[in-house]
Formats: sequence, structure tokens, C-alpha cells
Amino acid sequence: MAERRLLVLFGSQTGTAQDTAERIGREAKRRHLQCRVEALDSCDVANLIHEPLVVFVCATTGQGDPPDNMKMFWRFLFRKNLPAGSLCQLDYAVLGLGDSSYPKFNFVAKKLHKRLLQLGGNPLLPVALGDDQHDLGPDAVVDPWLMALWDKILALYPLPPGLEIISPDVRLPPKYTLHYLPEDSPHPNSDLLQLAAPQAAPCELHPFAARVVSNQRVTAQSHFQDVRLIEFDITGSGITFSAGDVVMIQPQNCPEDVQQFCQLLCLEPHRHFVLEPMEPGTPLPPLLPQPCTIQYLVTHYLDISCVPRRSFFELLAFFSTNELEREKLQEFSSAQGQEELYSYCNRPRRTTLEVLWDFPHTTCAIPADYLLDLIPRIRPRAFSIASSLLAHPERMQILMAVVRYKTCLNKPRRGLCSTWLASLNPEQGDVRVPLWVKKGGMKFPADPATPVIMIGPGTGVAPFRAAIQERVALGQGGNCLFFGCRYKSKDFYCQMEWEELVTKGLLTLFTAFSRDQVSYLVSLQEEKVYVQHRIQENGRLVWELLSSGNAHVYLAGNAKEMPAAVAKALQLVLQLEGGLSPLEAEEHLTALERSQRFQSETWS
Repeated sequence: MAERRLLVLFGSQTGTAQDTAERIGREAKRRHLQCRVEALDSCDVANLIHEPLVVFVCATTGQGDPPDNMKMFWRFLFRKNLPAGSLCQLDYAVLGLGDSSYPKFNFVAKKLHKRLLQLGGNPLLPVALGDDQHDLGPDAVVDPWLMALWDKILALYPLPPGLEIISPDVRLPPKYTLHYLPEDSPHPNSDLLQLAAPQAAPCELHPFAARVVSNQRVTAQSHFQDVRLIEFDITGSGITFSAGDVVMIQPQNCPEDVQQFCQLLCLEPHRHFVLEPMEPGTPLPPLLPQPCTIQYLVTHYLDISCVPRRSFFELLAFFSTNELEREKLQEFSSAQGQEELYSYCNRPRRTTLEVLWDFPHTTCAIPADYLLDLIPRIRPRAFSIASSLLAHPERMQILMAVVRYKTCLNKPRRGLCSTWLASLNPEQGDVRVPLWVKKGGMKFPADPATPVIMIGPGTGVAPFRAAIQERVALGQGGNCLFFGCRYKSKDFYCQMEWEELVTKGLLTLFTAFSRDQVSYLVSLQEEKVYVQHRIQENGRLVWELLSSGNAHVYLAGNAKEMPAAVAKALQLVLQLEGGLSPLEAEEHLTALERSQRFQSETWS
């Protein structure tokens, strides 16, 4: 009988694809399949030729890019020298998770499916395209697709005689067991940040603990949004970066939330424990020291401020000793209850900690062994670097908006990382932040003499500040910046810096202050001026830089309406100043994108 073995590989940026992959892993165990669930870059791609059955779960990021933890796999898979039939023994299925409001919806899953076909793989099902925009989220596609997948897999690999599918009412064992150490046993101090080894470039497993030098608010106190310019000292880190690169920061939960969580679950913060895998071969979580304290686990690892996913409620229901609470949790984890779960959790952005407050009888019955199955780890956050090493040696700066907004809940919602960073006061001692750098998506011209047009409303200006500092340090002009914000007096970040460069002839600056222009006698909508309007007004210069100067165009900022509005403005410039037809203008802009002369980095 064929070996009943399944490999589930995921490419995940925010954790959704990983959560879905782990769900497939649990369902495989219920069907008595040997199953491994891994990030694509953790798996040895060369071994794919020995795998009989693989399910790929892939998100799409940015402009149709693969997530960070599948980039090496992606490069390998698209090597031109791979033989056409190299995966002919592979039965596979591809599940994509995306957002149809983006132009390259589920681009990675579609392209992966096509490539696996080219290499001779045998698809068990058509590629599935989960959509965040659906009323019920990606599960509207995932649920029926998984039912069809298990039918196909069990037809190929029937259950062994005498075995049945383990009922969903039976709780699966945890991934790890948590063993408390005797309170009087000596422990090394495991709660220190794991610093990068000397000479090793800092990375996610070994971040550099950078000292916070300054934390300055750059918006007026009267402005609704708190935006910070934060500077880190990276002396001795070995970190190097260029304009367009990104710094990854590992945040932590606030002490009040940690204390509440421990009280709710009746956990002793200072108890030490070690983890042991339930199944041999399961690696320990690499970011947790061994032994570890409960305090460290909850502060640095468990994401108690994230909005919990459906799988959280599914597992939580097993622990419930209270009938009412159990019924509600089961409803939230059922396919029929997804609309209600969305209203309870996703729409108001209710956090894991707040959900635990709402189910007190269940919460106090959660076994510590299941903490790592129940709550995902805190993910690092990415920020565009807003400074150049040429201008600020041994320093790194970020420009960060503190995330704070209202929903129907009384308490305002706060971003975990930005709230934590904003709270750090370097005047109160040696304040450290774990960070590392990764290459960004934007590449500035190798020849600094090439002119650049940069369009960066709001904090989208951050990577352009780094580029301008870098180019100015090399004595290079040809810097054209379109910056937009609400009010000149309240949120014109780095105003003095820009104006000084304009005076020196090193920068051409166009600003759009959307609320300053508004005449309250006229409809608010008519009078607002944004960066796209300034691009059209200065179309002649933009066209000259593009046509004669061979300029590169860069766009960064919010992914909502702005990127499409800017693309439309650029097309109008190509038509009005370059004499192109609407179709030619669209094709010209696409050609600029292909040749990397038009690059954008947007976020939602």
C-alpha cells in the first residue's frame, strides 16, 4: 500500500496562509495521514521530487509578490534549467489567499499552479482562490475546496483497514507539552534578548538590540494623528542598508495586557518551564529560549492583541466547561456561524485578550500545554527606512504613524508595534528595540545622475527621505518630490529639511495640503487637492524628465485610492504632454513598470 504521507507547504506574510496550512495539517491527522506543515523556504526544494503529495497554501503580497518565507523557493522553482518532467510523480493542490481589491489578485497561487503543471505535476483540483473581500472571507472558497480535496486524497490513499476519520468532536493532542520546573531550581537568565552573534548579520532569529536615540513627534499636538520620527543607534551591529530597504521590528505586548492575561488564565508569570514536542522530529519554536518564563512567553511571543481567527474558537470550544459559552464558541467555529463571527470579531477588531474576557469560564480552563496551539506568535512589523547611512552614519531612522482608531467598541483600537514604539522614552534609560534589515522592493537608479520623481503622500515619504539624503550626500540633484498631507501647519513632515534642500537647488518640491485648500462655502469634495492634482498641474516638467531625462518614477503610501489616482494622473500627462492616445499612455506606463522605471510600494 502506498505510503500515506502529506506535505503542506505555506507562503505566509501576515499569518493567514500559515493558519490555513495548519488547519489542513489537523484535518490530515484526523484522516490518519503522516503530515508535515512547513514554510516553503524551510523545506529542501530538491526533495520535492521524492514527495508523492503536496498541498501549497500561498498568499500574495504587494504588487503580486511572493511572501518573504517563500522567496528562495520561488527563485528555485522558476530556474530555466529545471527539466520539464521533474515533478511527474507529484500529486499536488494549490490554495491561494488574496484580496480582489488588488490588481494582481492571487497572482502567486495562479503562477505557482501553472509552473507546477509545466514541471509535470498532477493537479488534484483546480487552483482555489480565497478572497478577503468576500462577505465570509477566504473560508467561503476554502471550506468547499477542502471537502473536495479530502475526497480526492482518500480515493488515492484510502483509510487503513479498521480505522475511521477521527471525529471533529475529539480534541487533538497539543504540539508541545509545557513542563514547569521546580521553583527552587537555578535558572540561567533566559529573558534577555538573544543578541546577534558578532560578525553575523542580524536576522529574525538573531535580531540586533538597537538603542533608541530619539523619539520625536513630528505632527502638531492638535493634529488627530501622532506621527513619530524615531532614531536607533546601530553601532557595532554590522547592519548596512540602502534607500528603499526595510527594517523589521519585533514588538512586544504591554505590561498591563500581560498581567491581565496571566490573571485570566491563572498563570504564574515568574514560573519557568521547558517545552517538549509531542511528536519526535517537531522542532521547538526557535524564538523562545529554553527554559523560559511565562512572563517572557506572554510578553514577547504570544500575540494576545491580534484579532483571533476561526481556528482559535474551534480549539477554545474544547476547553469549555460552561454549556452556554461552549455553544457560542462552536457556532463561531462553524461554517454557518462565520457571518456572526465576523460581526463579533473582525468588524470591531476585537482582540484575543478581549475575547478571553468574554468567555471567563472557558478561559480559566485552558491547559497551558495548548497556549502555543491557541495563540499565534507576534509577527515582526516592517517599516521603510527613512534615513541614509551617508547622512547619518551608525544611525537608522523610521517615520511611523501611531495606529489608533475607533470601532463600535468603547476602547480605541491601537496598533501593537506603533503603540509600543511611541511609548519608548530614551531619556528614561537604555531603551532597546530588536530589529534587523531586509532588502526592500524599491530599487533606486544605480547611476545617481538619473533623475527621480518621487510621489510620497503621508508616511509614504519615508523611503524618499532616505533616497534624497543618499543622493544629496553623493552631490546629486535631479530630485523631484510630490508630497501630500492634510495641513501645512500640522503634518508637513520634515518641512525645514525639504525647504533647505530646495534653497540649495538640490530638490524640486511640490506639496498638496488637502485640507488647507478647502473653502467651507463650497462642497468639501470639490476643493481638496491631492498629489495627483499636482502631478497634472506640473505635467510639462514630469514629461520632460521622463522623455528627455530618462527619469525613474517611485510611488509609496496608502493602497486605497491613491495608487490608481496617481497612475491615472501620469497617464493624463503622457496624453496631454506626450501626445499619446489613452491606450498608448496605458501601455507606456506598463512598459515603465516592466523596465523598473516605475516602481511602487503600497500598504493597506
